[in-house]
Amino acid sequence: MYKPQEKYEIIEKRDLSDVISEHIIYAPLIARSAKPGHFVILMKDNNSERIPVTLVDWNKDKGTITVIIQSIGKSTADINSMKKGDFFLNVSGPLGTPVEVKKVGTVVGIGGGVGIAELYPIAKAFKEAGNKVISILGARNKDLLILEKETKEISDEILITTDDGSYGKKGVVTDALKELYERGEKIDSVFTIGPLIMMKFVALATKPHSTPTYASLNPIMLDATGMCGGCKVEVDGKFKFACVDGPMFDAHKVNFESLLKRNNAFKEFEEQSLKEFEKKHNCKIGLH
Repeated sequence: MYKPQEKYEIIEKRDLSDVISEHIIYAPLIARSAKPGHFVILMKDNNSERIPVTLVDWNKDKGTITVIIQSIGKSTADINSMKKGDFFLNVSGPLGTPVEVKKVGTVVGIGGGVGIAELYPIAKAFKEAGNKVISILGARNKDLLILEKETKEISDEILITTDDGSYGKKGVVTDALKELYERGEKIDSVFTIGPLIMMKFVALATKPHSTPTYASLNPIMLDATGMCGGCKVEVDGKFKFACVDGPMFDAHKVNFESLLKRNNAFKEFEEQSLKEFEKKHNCKIGLH
């Protein structure tokens, strides 16, 4: 008889910045079936929210999965306060529809903030499939830039932008994307993962060139099975569920305005709960 795994131990924990942490978790069944684009749902304990996180890496031999989490609200800050040897109550997955990886020519991967971590396995898979991979990484500042070394290793070219100009070129990821078009680069496909507003403008930049563009949507999720309707998104005038139909969608068909409005609905409450968590735990994690 099948017996569900009872313990999901953090095998390794690494802080990538003041607000971003990498967790390597023992989850052999998930590691065995994971593919690029899949995500998992983390639940720290009985009193915790269910947090959707895209898989960054996995090791079938060791039975581990890797996730990278940015402290944005109370729940993500609580997870990032966990240490090596701690256990999650539950890790569910792999969930979602994996990305179809094939040889298409030149693939541009655009990651913003913690979205760089989610982009990495997709870029890696397309490189292994024989494509030319150009990676564009963006962050607010140098301290929040992650996985630069790892991304360089699987990219033919890497372009970096920071909002404040502390590293790479000052500007945003769409500036680097426009440079590629201006120099005559033939781009066959674009994958973008990061803040919704960033993905919206990437889609606007690629649409005049008719470049197939895909965005990973992580709206509000509850059960991650398509039953609750919490992750409903409008794509091509029809409603889809990010948890089962996505999280990757044709970016030119996504109603970003509706999604932005919906995702910002609880922003004030998230910030307040994070402040209360910081005060209670006397920590420095916060909205930087």
